Amino acid sequence: MTNESVIYHDLQKHLDKLPAGFPATESGAEIPLLKRLFTPEEAEMAMHLSMKPEPLKRIYNRVKKSGISIEELQKLLNLMVYKGIALAHEEGYKERHYSNATFSTPGIINYQLDNRLTKDLMNDFRQYQEDARAKAKPATKRIPPLRTIPVEKSIPLPEKYPVSHYDDVRKIIENTRGQIAVASCICRQSRELFGERCAKTDLIESCLMIGPDHAKRHIEMGIGRPITKEEALGILNKAQEAGLVLQPENSQKPDAICCCCGDCCVYLKPLKILPRPADMYLSNFYVEVDPELCNGCQECVEQCQLEARTMVDDVATVNLDRCIGCGNCVVICPTNANRLQKKEKELIPLKDKETVNMEIWSNRVGKWNMFKIRMKMLMGLRV
Repeated sequence: MTNESVIYHDLQKHLDKLPAGFPATESGAEIPLLKRLFTPEEAEMAMHLSMKPEPLKRIYNRVKKSGISIEELQKLLNLMVYKGIALAHEEGYKERHYSNATFSTPGIINYQLDNRLTKDLMNDFRQYQEDARAKAKPATKRIPPLRTIPVEKSIPLPEKYPVSHYDDVRKIIENTRGQIAVASCICRQSRELFGERCAKTDLIESCLMIGPDHAKRHIEMGIGRPITKEEALGILNKAQEAGLVLQPENSQKPDAICCCCGDCCVYLKPLKILPRPADMYLSNFYVEVDPELCNGCQECVEQCQLEARTMVDDVATVNLDRCIGCGNCVVICPTNANRLQKKEKELIPLKDKETVNMEIWSNRVGKWNMFKIRMKMLMGLRV
């Protein structure tokens, strides 16, 4: 194994220690993927970064024996941020902090948009996904990276069914602090790259970045454009008209909201083949049908992204093992036969992205190892 190959194998091990992991495959498909994204110098630097955001001086103290100057280090880190292989953090800090970017969705691959997206990159990524999925073991505890919230017009009367702020997309947008950005959907964009078209919508620019750092990052990288709150709500209206599923990150303060379809989405599409996809979602709603009002038009059957709707004796039915409460069939029903209902037990998402990452991490490594990680964080060590 050459020295360069060792670097990338070591980088894979380092990235695999992060909350969502980046496991090796028997085929070694991860190595060509990493080489396509990281230069050897960037790969080495990534291994000196931590999951916890750190200031430039702390990182410099870790690498200064290599002979790099602090100015050169800053330039390299900013280039890595621009490439989407490291993250910059400014919200809540007096100076810019840096951290590792995780690989899984949403992660490094999601920053490779527009002219960064190539067939070679996506072929390498798809090969890695296939090989990693074949080796994966079922998780005993699983926290979905995204959750489902209903489209706005489907929500029942608030006085009868109070909706929490984290399930109200309008409130999520209105409560956003700082700049909002919109970026292309990498799932639909990558399909177009291979000459395929989404069967559900032609809406490509549909991913909303609402976290202050996340929005700024996309704008500075040139893969997102700044928009107003009114423009963001307009994009969500278009998504609703197309019957797309609204999927914010799985926290009360999400950094992003995706508008997904069952035709392209790397998260929705694989789950469609499961017999009970609803078990894999965090959602607080489901749909009920009044058979007396159903006129058998089948519009809900055509609209459903999870194939939860079928016709029985000319009446639309709903399979609750597949229904994720997105509300799209409620909006499109001409006779109001479909109604969104709130589940008896409300599932409350975790506070913020950091809390989600720590919970995912704890599930992966166990409580004792998580205790050691937290202690290292307190001492300012790399984790």
